[in-house]
Amino acid sequence: MAARALWRAGHPVAPVSRTPPIMVPEMPDGPTVRAIPRQAGWTRPELNLPNLITLARLLCVPLAIWLILEARYGLAFWVFVVAGISDALDGYIAKRFDQRTPLGALLDPIADKSLLAGVYITLGLADQLPHWLVILVVLRDLLIVGGYLLIQGSTGARPLGPLFISKVNTLVQIALIGFVLARLGVGFEAGWLTVLLVGGAAVTTVLSGLSYLARCAHLLMESRGAW
Repeated sequence: MAARALWRAGHPVAPVSRTPPIMVPEMPDGPTVRAIPRQAGWTRPELNLPNLITLARLLCVPLAIWLILEARYGLAFWVFVVAGISDALDGYIAKRFDQRTPLGALLDPIADKSLLAGVYITLGLADQLPHWLVILVVLRDLLIVGGYLLIQGSTGARPLGPLFISKVNTLVQIALIGFVLARLGVGFEAGWLTVLLVGGAAVTTVLSGLSYLARCAHLLMESRGAW
């Protein structure tokens, strides 16, 4: 009656809807999702300049192997030199301009190990390096990779950085390859130095492998003690 009276008075009234209201159920609170902060000094994985340089070094591996198999040691020497320069260059750019990425952290050691192992095996097949030394180098690398996988699978702990003896071993291995390729490719004569580097590479390879083995055993014992 009141609505009809207002209509007659010149004040239209909106019709009243008789549709029952829709009941929206109240959603329970879900689990709280903790935001994971970005790790300091790291950016999102992307193909930046350091990663492109690392990929180029990785592509140098089959090229160097092919050149050695074809006895084109001069070109193989310069490819190895360029690969070594690129290793220092991509690390400098990544640190200097804060372009370190998880992709780069994965590609860099793969490129380094692939280059060293590939060249050592090829020089061994070409009878330019002692076979026993090639076996030691490859066995050490397999030991490091196997120990890393074992620690990750058993304890989930993140292994520590490279050992000092491992850095020395890598430098000696690189120097040995450089001198052998220089002797074969550009006529650099250093017979006594090559013999000295072969001995140094063998000793540091054994010491480095044993040190990594002791570290893996120590981490495994600590994890079992925590249980």
